[in-house]
Amino acid sequence: MNHRLRLLVVLAFLGPLWPFLAFAQKPSPTPTPTPPPTTSGPTPSGATLANTQPVQTDTDYILFIYGHIGANDATALPQNVSVELVCNQRVRKQVFTSPEGDFTLQFGTPTGPIIDASDDTSSRALSTNNNPLTGISRRSLSECELRTSAVGFLTNNLALMGTTPTSSRTLDVGNVMIERLAKVKGTTISAVPYKTTESARKAYEKGLAAQKNGKIDDAHKDFEDAVKLNPRYAAAWFRLGIVLEKQNQTDPARDAYSKATAIDPKFLPPYLSLASLALKSQNWTAVLQYTNHVIAVDPLNYGTDNTFIVDLDEWNPADAYFYNAMANFKLDRFDDSEKSALKAANVDLRDHAPQVHLLLAELFARKQQYSRAISELQTYLQLVPRAPNADAIRTQIANLEQLNHASPSS
Repeated sequence: MNHRLRLLVVLAFLGPLWPFLAFAQKPSPTPTPTPPPTTSGPTPSGATLANTQPVQTDTDYILFIYGHIGANDATALPQNVSVELVCNQRVRKQVFTSPEGDFTLQFGTPTGPIIDASDDTSSRALSTNNNPLTGISRRSLSECELRTSAVGFLTNNLALMGTTPTSSRTLDVGNVMIERLAKVKGTTISAVPYKTTESARKAYEKGLAAQKNGKIDDAHKDFEDAVKLNPRYAAAWFRLGIVLEKQNQTDPARDAYSKATAIDPKFLPPYLSLASLALKSQNWTAVLQYTNHVIAVDPLNYGTDNTFIVDLDEWNPADAYFYNAMANFKLDRFDDSEKSALKAANVDLRDHAPQVHLLLAELFARKQQYSRAISELQTYLQLVPRAPNADAIRTQIANLEQLNHASPSS
């Protein structure tokens, strides 16, 4: 399901979850304190104020940091490889690599601000539009590192202290290798769905290209050709279901997904698609049926933190746990709902399911754990600052704060 559509669907389900907060009154705003009077005296005649900051030229500022991320085993990188500039344990900037692994971090513009990596915001100096010195200072970079993260790989931390700029305004960190995590036996999703004849594979790959280019009708025909050439081609049935769903053919899409699951029960993406359709129709029993199967097979349910999934079709395991949590909540199974919701939050590496924090907030508030509920709502607003329900959630936070202050535990 499209992330924006899924968010709107889930917000509709979560909308009525806060009736018990209606009686709480919004706290009155705290008056702004009066600033103390200044104590500095006049500057003696003829005296000048000393500049305590060292003079820096344009050669002391970096405008671009670039490099290349590669896998230590020379295999292809997954999508959404993240590169972050971390200074004093705070993320200052984040970009994602190109499909080839290249990245560029840009700091400032010809009229933009200088970035200070200091953790003390009171000492953070920003240049004015008339100041030609833009970028991040080399002195600040000595307190920073580049952190590279990718699903299935160990996080790489590259300290920038002592690095030498390639030119007066750029820094090339070169090739950065990330190490693939060791596989856990039995955790790789079945490859059976992708085994097929040469002619069926060509039709399937042609459909993938058409789908990528937005030619849904052409993709529909190509995937239909693939399943005609090989009726047990599970991956093609799954992809056919996706394009049918995009064409608003819900029942045929459900049939295509079901055919894929019948061919190979270890092929998990179509189960998640079936759960998504059941969620949209509020068939909570069916949502549990499909997601329980995914969770039972999903290696993340049993593996260690080093477990990762190899799958040619993208899917987000956090969705399975979130859908499961929603279904359990709607069926008044709150303990099971909390368990699945916490799992969803833990495995959602790219924050594709921010609405899980709304559900956790409701679950914690029901248990009168108001501080935890507040934290979940604040996390949601950080992930979705322009959410359509942002103002209502801020009101809920204020109400929860009143309840938290009034509770005996506080």
